[in-house]
Amino acid sequence: MSGTVGLTVSQRDGAVRFSVRVQPRASRSAIVGLHGDALKVAVHAPPVDGAANAAVVELLAAALGVPQRAVSVVSGATARLKLVEVQGVDVPSVRALAAEGRRTPR
Repeated sequence: MSGTVGLTVSQRDGAVRFSVRVQPRASRSAIVGLHGDALKVAVHAPPVDGAANAAVVELLAAALGVPQRAVSVVSGATARLKLVEVQGVDVPSVRALAAEGRRTPR
């Protein structure tokens, strides 16, 4: 990418994949914006027993308008930086979500 900063989103087999930087134990759950080439997500849940991962899945599903089963953490289950896959959305939808930032699900 050579010095460019922005969300990297790849699409294949009807799904998109992108990096998510998670901030657990936040005062509230929200999509904050960008952190380098990853989507920054704050979740209220602690990083214990998969609670933060579940909160990330719930938040992204609500924000993208897909069922929770369409969102999965592909890698980084125990790290702050995760690779997430979402079925049923396209690249522009994810980029729009990143551009909006600070959006919380209704």
